Amino acid sequence: MSDGVLQIPSLKGRCSPGEWQARVDLAACYRLVDLYGMSDMMANHISARVPDEESFLINPYGMMYEEITASCLIKVDLAGNILSKPDFGALNYGVNKAGYVIHSAIHEARPEVGCVIHTHSWASMAVSALDCGLLPITQTAMRFLKIGYHEYEGVVLNSAEKESLVRDLGDGEAVVLRNHGALVVGRTVGECFNWTHRLELACRSQIGAMSCNTKLRSVPQQVLEETWNNYQPGTRRPYGLMEWPALLRKLDRMDPAYRT
Repeated sequence: MSDGVLQIPSLKGRCSPGEWQARVDLAACYRLVDLYGMSDMMANHISARVPDEESFLINPYGMMYEEITASCLIKVDLAGNILSKPDFGALNYGVNKAGYVIHSAIHEARPEVGCVIHTHSWASMAVSALDCGLLPITQTAMRFLKIGYHEYEGVVLNSAEKESLVRDLGDGEAVVLRNHGALVVGRTVGECFNWTHRLELACRSQIGAMSCNTKLRSVPQQVLEETWNNYQPGTRRPYGLMEWPALLRKLDRMDPAYRT
């Protein structure tokens, strides 16, 4: 370690081009989740499917989101076997078990999903504890009109919970983990981050509005349905196509070390 930075040998050129790109995008996602105030120190996890493989990449349990790099990510198969990881020396970081259970469940059940983000942001935790759940009181929240809900069953360490988690997510893009936080999926890392950022804004705006202790303004159901439909795949361009390159440029201006 030098100047507070873990020295991880680069994997560039030592894995397939597809895997390397997935690593770069996933490392960027970790840093962006932290930058936008949705991280929980070293807790939580984001995964990305390795192209053309039955495996995914996930963070080493013990590293902060803001220090994740492309080469530090651990590759795991759907059965939980670690396929590759860097030499962390005496730290010997591994994979968070809850992370494996949650992410393997989604990647196995939803092969079209390229990225899964799980957060414990203050706003998503607050909404997860409300009996009313996420309310469609803003345009941003309306895109989550049909969001799923997963009842709290304790820390996700038991593989038996995979079935109910997958069922509650369904074929949607997000699920509120009751009394816990949020889980979002996307076909690409960029799409998944976009949905996660919007869900966070929806949760924050709801908590802000409810804190004013006055009647909330409702929207007719037909308008809610039409607005929700405007955000669905096939109605508009996929999320992340425009935003993700700009977000990578933002990171490159701030600190391009995520690419190492």
